[in-house]
Amino acid sequence: MTQLSPAQIPAAEGTTAPGGAASAAKSDSSSGKALYGGKSARRVTVRDIAAAKERGEKWPMLTAYDAMTASVFDEAGIPVLLVGDSMGNCHLGYESTVPVTMDEITILSAAVVRGTKRALIVGDLPFGAYQEGPVQALRNATRLVKEAGVGAVKLEGGERSAHQVELLVSAGIPVMAHVGLTPQSVNAYGGYPVQGRGEEAAQQLLRDAKAVQDAGAFAVVLEAVPAELAAEVTRSLHIPTVGIGAGVGCDAQVLVWTDMAGLTSGHVPRFVKRYANVREVLGTAAKDFAEEVVGGTFPAKEHSFR
Repeated sequence: MTQLSPAQIPAAEGTTAPGGAASAAKSDSSSGKALYGGKSARRVTVRDIAAAKERGEKWPMLTAYDAMTASVFDEAGIPVLLVGDSMGNCHLGYESTVPVTMDEITILSAAVVRGTKRALIVGDLPFGAYQEGPVQALRNATRLVKEAGVGAVKLEGGERSAHQVELLVSAGIPVMAHVGLTPQSVNAYGGYPVQGRGEEAAQQLLRDAKAVQDAGAFAVVLEAVPAELAAEVTRSLHIPTVGIGAGVGCDAQVLVWTDMAGLTSGHVPRFVKRYANVREVLGTAAKDFAEEVVGGTFPAKEHSFR
C-alpha cells in the first residue's frame, strides 16, 4: 500500500511546517503543543506522533492497566499509554504474556481509556489474536476499538505480520508494530535473548522494521536490540521507533510502569531504571495500617461517625 511520509501528512493541530526541527520542538513546547507536557485537552493522535518525528521531538510511553494509574500518568503528561500484554506478568499473575486473552485486554483497555483525557491509548493484540491471519487480526482489533475505545493497536512481528498491519491500516485502525525481542515468542526463543546481534540478524531486523513501515504502521517498538543497530534502524525509517532496551537513539522510550516505579519484585531486565520504590512505600503503609488496627488506634474519633 502507499505510505505517506511525515512531510505528506497534514500537520497536526499546533505543529509547525517541516524544517528547523530544534526550533520547532522548542516552539511547540513553549506553546503547550509538545507531545510530552502539552496542554491540549484533545487526545493525542497518530498525526501528532508523525509530526514529532518530523521535528525531532523525543517522547515517553508507559504501560497502564487500570483507570486510576492511567489517570496519574495522563496528568503527568505522558502522551502515549500502552495497555500491554505485559499485564500477564505484572498485573494478572501469569508467568509470561502468552496466557493473556482478548477479554482481559479489552476490559483493562476500556478502564485505561476511561481514566484518561489526553493520552493516545494503544491496546495490545495478545498471543493468538492475530497469528491466523489478517481477517482474525481485523476482527480482534475492531473489538478493541469499538468496545474499549482505544486509539490504536499493537502487534508483534515484522515481515510475518505485515499483511495483518496492512489490512488493519486500510480499515482505519492505526497500528504500532513491535520487532526485535517479541515476548509472545518466549517459547520459541527459550527465554528473552537480545535480538539483532550479527550481520544476518541485524539485516533481518532492519527488513522487519521496514516491512511494517511499508505496510502502514505509524510507529514500531524495538525491544532488546543493540543500541547502534536501533539507532541505524531509527535513521532508516520515517516512522518513529519506540525503544525498550534499545539505547538512546530511538525516537521514544517505553517501560512497563511497575518496573519503572519499583513495584516489581525480584529480577528486572537490565534496561529497566527504577524511578521510585513503590513496593516499599505500599508495604510500609500496609504495616502502619495493620499495627494501628491491632493496637486499637485506628479508627480514631476523626475517622468515626457520631
